[in-house]
Amino acid sequence: MSDRTGIFAGDDPFEIARRWLSEAEASEINDPNAIALSTVDADGMPNVRMVLLKEIEADAFVFYTNYDSRKGREIQAAGKAAFVLHWKSLHRQIRVRGTVTREEGEKADAYYASRSLKSRLGAWASMQSQPLGSRMELMADVAKVTAKLGPNPPRPEFWGGFRIHPTEIEFWADGAFRLHDRFRWVRSDKKVVWEINRLHP
Repeated sequence: MSDRTGIFAGDDPFEIARRWLSEAEASEINDPNAIALSTVDADGMPNVRMVLLKEIEADAFVFYTNYDSRKGREIQAAGKAAFVLHWKSLHRQIRVRGTVTREEGEKADAYYASRSLKSRLGAWASMQSQPLGSRMELMADVAKVTAKLGPNPPRPEFWGGFRIHPTEIEFWADGAFRLHDRFRWVRSDKKVVWEINRLHP
């Protein structure tokens, strides 16, 4: 008999994740959708940085970035990534590992169009992760892009989304005396059914 009750209840891990995120939006001071995204380079050396999760789909987690950035290049080379969502206000976290595909169609266009004009122009001007001489140089590039593209710039081909398809999701909640509650959902790339296990804290 499963003891996944209360905040852990449910048969769909993506629905549980959406529910937790919705609760965090009411209590977390800043950016409840901020994830610590982990990738590895060609030598297997890990990198981690904060990015904003923009959507939890029926079977994937989606965020957007510059494909030519360090994280973009590392994700495309490895085809895999991991992240953690941590909410201090809720004393909960979600860990995800999985394979990655690009989102560069209508959804990417729609999200890009929803951003502020300055953010859209900034995406064009920034050679993300590349060396930069000065902030003045960056602002000059923004001015050039603004003059060239005007008030309705199209989405750059080098900018779009990544969709993480989990093979593993772990839901964690703080417990008294460090006896935390942890439930890990695991499935292979080719299987739909999840194997769920409670883990020792």
